[in-house]
Amino acid sequence: MTMTGSPERIRRSLVRVGAMAAKETLHVQRDPRTLALALLMPVVLLFLFGYGVSTDLEHLPVAVADLDGSDASRELARTLGASGELDVVGRTAPESAESLFRKGFAVAAVEIPRRHAADLAQGRRSPVQLVVDGSDPVVANQVISKVDAVVRAATRELAGPEASRQEPPLQVKVWTLYNPTGRSALYMVPGLTALLLAITAVMLTALAIAGEWERGSMEQLFATPVGRFEIILGKLLPYLVLGFLALLLTLAFGMVAFDLPVRGSLVLVFLLGLVFLTGMLGQGLLISVVTKNQLVATQAGALSAMLPSVILSGMIFPIENMPWPLQALSHVIPARYLVHGLRGVLLKGNGIGVLWPDLLAMLLFTAVVLGLATARFKRRLA
Repeated sequence: MTMTGSPERIRRSLVRVGAMAAKETLHVQRDPRTLALALLMPVVLLFLFGYGVSTDLEHLPVAVADLDGSDASRELARTLGASGELDVVGRTAPESAESLFRKGFAVAAVEIPRRHAADLAQGRRSPVQLVVDGSDPVVANQVISKVDAVVRAATRELAGPEASRQEPPLQVKVWTLYNPTGRSALYMVPGLTALLLAITAVMLTALAIAGEWERGSMEQLFATPVGRFEIILGKLLPYLVLGFLALLLTLAFGMVAFDLPVRGSLVLVFLLGLVFLTGMLGQGLLISVVTKNQLVATQAGALSAMLPSVILSGMIFPIENMPWPLQALSHVIPARYLVHGLRGVLLKGNGIGVLWPDLLAMLLFTAVVLGLATARFKRRLA
């Protein structure tokens, strides 16, 4: 009896992995729900989130209390609504501003003082008062900045050419890098991509493999000479291809719909996505191996993929502003590293010299979850 050489064992192992991958590919092809979950859902959700979740506020309702009634004050009121960012919803008395806030008719009120035109004509300051509804801090801060910018520009223009040529002793010139227009979509799309890939990848393997436990088809695999790691690898490969296609569709849609730039290497983008997808597929596999039930796997997959990816990845909330326990916990969330990596490559043009810690962290997460899934994948049903 001759012993089989190492190359022959590797060849046979690859054949078994290929057979498992081909079998799983047939399952995917025959299940349109899986294809819709992998390819259609990320694009639809990116469309909804990209257009729906925006911090760019426009047409904010503002009331005007014009105590001067001059041409200059009326021109100032007109200028407030000229940009489209603020809507002058009406004239009011200063004491009526709170009533407008309570009814939701306005989020701010601009009070133009008496002698506004006369003070400007004589070169004196004309303090314009802004009353803001601060129940929503995001809206309040944007109203303050928008009204301040409009009033400063308008009063300088109305004060005449002499005042407009006067320069303050100190000036601050702002140069905004990477997203000069301040569009929230450019900031959100990389984070949304990580969130959607995390949910899709975890749910694909969690549902598919948990379903095999429920149907009893896993028992048939145990009767074959296929090893544990070969089964796992063969089952992950088709879903890895699906997840990679979802990444391509998501990025392409972001470029077309939101003008998402690609300032760095697409190869690095795909490398980051490949490692991240492998880790999240491994997480879904681990969930299915532990639960062996589609309902429980769905709940565990959604909770473990969605909530951490939204809250602790830096997609919406800056990690630096979180309490230190949450900052420490965010280090085990792989979406954190993909969000940082995608923003670095797409918006800043960063290379592997900057992003290697993100890649290393995701590789470590992938090795841990695949190792745990393989260890828990016993060749028995009980």
